[in-house]
Parts: sequence; C-alpha cells; structure tokens
Amino acid sequence: MQFLKYHGLGNDYLVMEADAFDGLPSEAQIIRICHRNYGVGSDGILLGPLPSETCDFGLKIFNPDGSEAEKSGNGLRIFSRYLFDTNRVTNEPFTIETLGGNVQSEVHGQGEDVTVEMGHVTFDSSKIPVAGETRDVLNETLVIDGESLTMCCASVGNPHCVVLREQISEADALRFGPHIETHAQFPNRINVQLLQVIDRANISIQIWERGAGYTLASGSSSTAAAAVAHKLGLCDSAITVHMPGGTLSISFTPDFCATMTGPVTPVASGIISPDAFA
Repeated sequence: MQFLKYHGLGNDYLVMEADAFDGLPSEAQIIRICHRNYGVGSDGILLGPLPSETCDFGLKIFNPDGSEAEKSGNGLRIFSRYLFDTNRVTNEPFTIETLGGNVQSEVHGQGEDVTVEMGHVTFDSSKIPVAGETRDVLNETLVIDGESLTMCCASVGNPHCVVLREQISEADALRFGPHIETHAQFPNRINVQLLQVIDRANISIQIWERGAGYTLASGSSSTAAAAVAHKLGLCDSAITVHMPGGTLSISFTPDFCATMTGPVTPVASGIISPDAFA
C-alpha cells in the first residue's frame, strides 16, 4: 500500500489511492494505518481521487477511529496539494466532491498555500444536527463536568460546537472535548472548539476533533469558530484563526459562504508492509 504524508499546520494526513485497497478500507485497516505506534501514524486518511459525477475529483475522508468524516479543511488543502504534486491539476481552480458537499480549490505558487471555498455555514440545529426544536444554536448553555459553558453550533458540511471562553488551554480542550463530542445533544457526535476572541480580526481556538481527539489545527474547525465570532458580531468578515499548529485566514460573504487559505507541507512517501496488519 503506497502513501504520501502531508501536514497542514501539524494536522497530518495520509493520501492513498483507491487501488491500494480491495474496495474501501475496513475500519480495522484505517485504525491500524493511523496508529502512531503500530502503523504509519496520522490524523486520518484521504482516499482519492475517486470518480465524481458533479466535480472534477471525488474524495473520501477517514478519521483515525475508522469513521468517515464529511469534510476536512486541512484534508482538502492537503488533497489539493497532492493533486498538484501528481500533475493532475495546475494553478487553475478545480472542484472536489466530499460527503459534506462540493468545494472549489485553488493551489498557489508551487503548492505552498491552498485556498478552499468551504461552502455555506449554517447555525440551523436541524442541519448540524442538534437535538431539540429547530433554531439557530447561538449562546446556549451546556453543562459539562459540573461547569456551565456557553456554546454555539454550526455546520460547514460537518458539525461543530464552539464554546466561548475568556481564556483557553489544551488542558480544557482535553477536559471538555470528549464529553461534548459524545453529548446526547449531538446525535452524530460533534467537533469541539474552545474559542477566545482576541480582537475584531483575530481569534484563538483549541480543538477536539470528532473521531481524532486533540488536534493542533483544523480547517473546518477554524471556519466554524470564525463563523460564530462573525455571527455574534465579535469579529469582522476577514479573520485570522490562531491555533497551536499555526494560523489560517478565513473570510465570509454576507450570506456566510466561507473561504479558507493556508499552508500545506509534504512530509514523506512510502509503502505500508502487509505485516503491519498481522
């Protein structure tokens, strides 16, 4: 099984083509490949390019727990760089189909930066989904580990719970993240961001990803957290998102269509031995 490994601000993925597997990878294969002791180690697998009836390329995204993700901002930038590196695209825009919707991507220069149009952000509980009556999920209270948290929820094609805090830390992401991800309010589980607003053009987040755990950076998390800050009137429409792994630039149209720009770094290529699955 051949792979190429890339990271986007420390969020690392393996890109593998469909012919590496007999059909789709099994949950056990995904878990073993992504394991950082027994496998190659990664925050997920990007399987593609796949055929698509609606876009130039199709993509499947798998979390390290074996589940399938609807969308990943870092994953989309990495996959775009992979297409560029394998001479399937140039610096012209192209489209990618994901489980969480179709996006347009554009690789800049020699692949150092990639822009992805992430699509429309919604706060509608029925589309995220969040339990209860249909409403925009803004400034609601969620009690976790005995503490009342102020949360907003959004979907960027995948679900996010954004918790507003005056100060954020890795320790709090590790403390709250697992409980929020699996809370009964979120029937499909949920990605979690702790959000600190710095000023009208900058926010900082700590991330707990559904199916992956604590993560240094995330494109869809950055988009969701920035959308919440903008929706609440705390930030303007162009926002720099600061994460432990680095920064991403997010901008919004008046109807909350999001565009993300950030770096991609190649790491390694190799072959996974069949003995890894023994």
